[in-house]
Amino acid sequence: MRSSHVSTEISPATGEGSPVDDYLAKRTLRKGSAGWVLLAGLGVSYVISGDFSGWNFGLAEGGFGGLLIATIVIAAMYLAMVLGMAELSSALPAAGGGYTFARRALGPWGGFATGTAILIEYAIAPAAIATFIGAYVESLNLFGITDGWWVYLAVYALFIGIHLAGAGEALKAMFVITAIALVGLAIFAFAAVGKFDAANLTNIAADPEATGSSSFLPFGYLGIWAAIPFAIWFFLAVEGVPLAAEEASEPEKNVPKGIIVAMLLLCVTGAVVLFLVTGALGAQSASSSGNPLVEALGDSSAAKVVNYIGLAGLVASFFSIIYAYSRQTFALSRAGYLPTVLSVTNSRKAPMLALIVPGIIGFALSLTGKGAMLLNMAVFGAAVSYVLMMVSHIVLRRREPNMPRPYRTPGGIATTGFALVIAAASVAATFLVDPTAALWTLGVFVAFMAYFGLYSRKHLVAKSPDEEFAAIAEAESELE
Repeated sequence: MRSSHVSTEISPATGEGSPVDDYLAKRTLRKGSAGWVLLAGLGVSYVISGDFSGWNFGLAEGGFGGLLIATIVIAAMYLAMVLGMAELSSALPAAGGGYTFARRALGPWGGFATGTAILIEYAIAPAAIATFIGAYVESLNLFGITDGWWVYLAVYALFIGIHLAGAGEALKAMFVITAIALVGLAIFAFAAVGKFDAANLTNIAADPEATGSSSFLPFGYLGIWAAIPFAIWFFLAVEGVPLAAEEASEPEKNVPKGIIVAMLLLCVTGAVVLFLVTGALGAQSASSSGNPLVEALGDSSAAKVVNYIGLAGLVASFFSIIYAYSRQTFALSRAGYLPTVLSVTNSRKAPMLALIVPGIIGFALSLTGKGAMLLNMAVFGAAVSYVLMMVSHIVLRRREPNMPRPYRTPGGIATTGFALVIAAASVAATFLVDPTAALWTLGVFVAFMAYFGLYSRKHLVAKSPDEEFAAIAEAESELE
């Protein structure tokens, strides 16, 4: 069965040993590697680095008040979004995640646009995290190690190598690292409470020319909007949990549960660091710090412990987002949207080039050393994908009301409609913070779409899982 949108250069034969069988046999992932606990751990690990560094640059855009309001709005958006994604992942459990959902709802163009936006997010986010890892490494002052390109190269080479050993091993290692990072946040919280001073929250001088400026909103109302990309850093990439659907046990149950539990935990950790770091270090000092949790604790033994564990938190996100970009690349390649060589797996069922090629690109970007700029670029890709995924949920609810949905989003399209509006505002916010970086990222997105329009849309693989989902849906629609 083949979608009218899909063509393929692979023979349609379906018998044992057919070209299609051989093609897919070289492009399969290990099944049943993760239950909901591991998936929740995966969701937290995607994001946990955002608690240790990056979010604090939002203080320079909106002050404490602006970042606080932006974080509340963005947390509400993410809660609404993951509830929508929980439904979509229960109905369409495949390694493509958001791309799979949009492919079913919006066709090949919408599917590729969503997958491309997600891939941009996941390819750039590790580059930003690598720069934060460098700052934490330098602050440890071990053997005279300083932040530099070779630190970025070392982390890319090490963690891509671990992923090449296979998903089960990678997910379990990630879970341990994430648990250590959460312990580090608990240690920080206990140590920082005694240093908290409410006056530190609002020690950025108000801009008298900004509309609505005050000690709480030093840059006025516009500062709230400008702080949105940095508020997103508290939660960025949690939506990657469905990318593990093909490697999960009972994905229709475990993926929704895992992503919701992860999101709730991240709301707690984000609130803790926002208040305690700013209250202990001061908004002005925290706004430009590469390692804000460590600096908030000053010269103390707790600071040294948090520095080491903070490095583990950054590594956890770096490690797990490598997993995410490899699965997104794998899914797009297996279906023919990207060159099919990228989805070939090794003997451990790990997609080799899907791990290595985006890693090389990310390493090159990390050499800029501009973590805040890279963060904004990653947020651009993320926010575009959120818009498209929420549109997909609404379209499928309207067009396919009888689709089997083991989990249904509370509030239905009203919930995802809210997330859609905030996500669209978030796309615009990236241009407000750094228009040059946002325009460059938009240019890359357009180049990917041109590649699809001129070449890959004519070479899609009809028997790949995501294309079959769409083909089945079209056939059912024609029968009805």
